[in-house]
Amino acid sequence: MTASTDHPMSGLWQPTQLQAMYYGPSSVKEHLLSHLPSDSSKVFIITGSSLATKTSLISQVESLLGSKHHAGTFANIGQHAPIAQLDEAVESVLKDISIDTLISIGGGSPIDSAKVISHRSHEKQGRYLYHITIPTTLSAAECTLIGGYTNEKGTKVSVAHPRLIPQAILYDSSFAKETPQKLWLSTGIRALDHAVELMYYPTASEAPTKQLCLTAISQLFEYLPKCKKEPENEDYITKLQLASFTSLFGLGLNLKGPLGLSHTLGYALGSPYKIPHGITSCLTLPSVVRLKADNPEAAEQLARILPFLNQQRSGHDQKDAIRVGDAIDELLKTLDLDATLKDFNVKEDQIAKISKMATNSEQGELFDKVVSLIRSKL
Repeated sequence: MTASTDHPMSGLWQPTQLQAMYYGPSSVKEHLLSHLPSDSSKVFIITGSSLATKTSLISQVESLLGSKHHAGTFANIGQHAPIAQLDEAVESVLKDISIDTLISIGGGSPIDSAKVISHRSHEKQGRYLYHITIPTTLSAAECTLIGGYTNEKGTKVSVAHPRLIPQAILYDSSFAKETPQKLWLSTGIRALDHAVELMYYPTASEAPTKQLCLTAISQLFEYLPKCKKEPENEDYITKLQLASFTSLFGLGLNLKGPLGLSHTLGYALGSPYKIPHGITSCLTLPSVVRLKADNPEAAEQLARILPFLNQQRSGHDQKDAIRVGDAIDELLKTLDLDATLKDFNVKEDQIAKISKMATNSEQGELFDKVVSLIRSKL
């Protein structure tokens, strides 16, 4: 993988297999059927129980597909995609060879589960499945080639391949309106986490990656508070869906390992302690930004964010990077998303274990800084 450099400016960007991204009210009704791979396609829906039992969204899609296309629905994908539920979904899909398309509806767990099912299909039957996704959160799982799930030990693991990226994304504000507000806003911070950490990601290209990330950061700071005040405003919802998309889509195929420390901390905290990834980003991102400010190269990139928050740069990158972290803290307070690890039963004696998982080490400067960071969140 080609690393991007800023002095001199050089790099590489590689596009994904995404064919279409629709947005706006009625996107599902107007465009879903036209993006099936064939007129005879058989479709299996992957989703969670809340959407299936507390809303009419899944039945709407099933009705739209009709008996001609709808082959089945698995509506039991839980938070962080536990392996037992995922294995059950895989079995349901692979026993019907006529199924050529998956539709994931929901947040990161159903979307990632569909990727894993496609991966298993390739392993067992030699074919990847066509994937259309209808996201209802702002986590942006639809933009990556990684499918994450929780193994038998409670650890987050993943599969990855360029063919796992969905072929079509349908951002429909009428679907997103059904998402509980705290989940919606916290996954917006997850999107912010993507955009911020891509600013210092080694293989993130200047264009389009970082330039899109700066736009996403600006939009998230503007529209998350507006959406909190007016949660039914579909223009705000759509603006945030597009900000989520631009927070991560621009990376393309330039993925080389986890995005950054905030993300690895999120993995160490998420599945083991059953903390939603939107909330893990609320817990970790501001402190990680201030920690990264000690690195001159990272600070230079983080300082670029300030003008997109309507703040002037001082010319001192480290101080400006710290101001970015402080601004994220203020945003969290505005959204009522400030939290502590005590809220999730994380204890003092577990800090070293979490730090080891996040840093892949048991000592050293970074390990010690992460220990201090986690302790500050208790």
